[in-house]
Amino acid sequence: MSSLAERTVAPLYPGAFNLVMATGIVSNGFFLLGHRNFSDALLVIGCAAFLVLLVALALRAVLFPRRLWADLVDPRLVFTFFTLVAASDVVGSGLHLRGHDGTATWLWLLALCAWVLLGYFGFSVLTFVNDAEGSEIVHGGWLIAVVGTESVAILGDLLAPRFGSARDATYVTVYALWGIGIVLYAIFIALFSHRIFFLRLGPDEAGPIFWVVMGAAAISTNAGSTLVDYPSALPFLERLRPFVDGTTFVLWAWGTWWIPLLVILGVWRHVVRRYPLRFEAAYWNLVFPLGMYTVATFRLSLASDFGSLRTVARVMIWVAFAAWLAPAGGLVSAARRTRPRRS
Repeated sequence: MSSLAERTVAPLYPGAFNLVMATGIVSNGFFLLGHRNFSDALLVIGCAAFLVLLVALALRAVLFPRRLWADLVDPRLVFTFFTLVAASDVVGSGLHLRGHDGTATWLWLLALCAWVLLGYFGFSVLTFVNDAEGSEIVHGGWLIAVVGTESVAILGDLLAPRFGSARDATYVTVYALWGIGIVLYAIFIALFSHRIFFLRLGPDEAGPIFWVVMGAAAISTNAGSTLVDYPSALPFLERLRPFVDGTTFVLWAWGTWWIPLLVILGVWRHVVRRYPLRFEAAYWNLVFPLGMYTVATFRLSLASDFGSLRTVARVMIWVAFAAWLAPAGGLVSAARRTRPRRS
C-alpha cells in the first residue's frame, strides 16, 4: 500500500480534477444537444473519477502533507486547485440536468466553500509568499480561478429556485460571482497577454494550460447566458440585463478569437520547435475549454435567440469529444505501464 501510494498519491497533480471537468462538460454538451447515451456514459466516468480523486486528495493530505503544502504555497500551482471547485459544479450541473437537484445542491455547497477558502488562500500566497520578480511568474493556470468562480455562478443560478426564502439572496450571490469572475479574468488576461506577447516564450511553457485562456472566456459566456435564460425576480438584477447581454457576447467573441491563435501556438510548439507530444495530466486543460465553448455557444444561442449558433455547437461537441479521446487513451496506456507486474 505504501509503495502504491508513493507512486500514485504522493505526486498527484494539484489540478488533477481537470479530468472530471473535461469529462463532465463534454457529457453536459452531449446532453444539451440530444446525444443522451454518450452523455450518460461520460457522466458515469466523470462521477467515478471525481470520487477516486476525492479519496486520493484526502489520502495525500493525510500521508503526504508536506507535498500537498508545497503545491499549495507554489504561486504557479495554487490556482490549479480550483479544478476541485469547477469539477464539483460541472458534475452538479450534469446531475441537475437529470433532476438530481439534492445531490447537485451538496456539490454546489462544497464548491462554494472550497472557492472561498482557495480564493483567499491563493491570493495570500501571491501577496505574502511569492518572491519572484517580473512577469515570468504569470501562469495560464491562474485562469482556473476564473473557471472555478464562474462555475459556482452557473450551478447556483440553476439551483436558486429550490432555495425558498433564500432564493433572492442566492441570485444576488450568483450575479456577484459572475461579476467577480469577469474582473479576475480582466486582471489575469492582461498579465497573461503581456507575458506571452512581450516576453520570451519557450515550448515547454506553451502547453495545454494555455487553452484555459479560451476556457475562462467560454465559461464566463456560459454563466452570462445562464443568467439570461434563468432570470431572477429581483427588479434590480433585471435592470442589469443589457449589461449582461453585451458582456456575454463580447466574452464569446473574445474566446472565439483565441481558438485559431491557440492552434497556431500548438503547431509552433510541436512542429516547429519539435516538443515531444506525450500524455500528461495537463492535457485535460485543453479538452475542457473545447467542451465549455460548445456548451457556452449553445446557451448563447438560446439567450440571443440566434439559432445559427447551434450549428457551431453541434460541430464543436464532436471536436471536444475527439480531444477527450486522446488523453483518455493516454491515461489508460499510462495506467497499464505503471501497473505492477506479477512475478
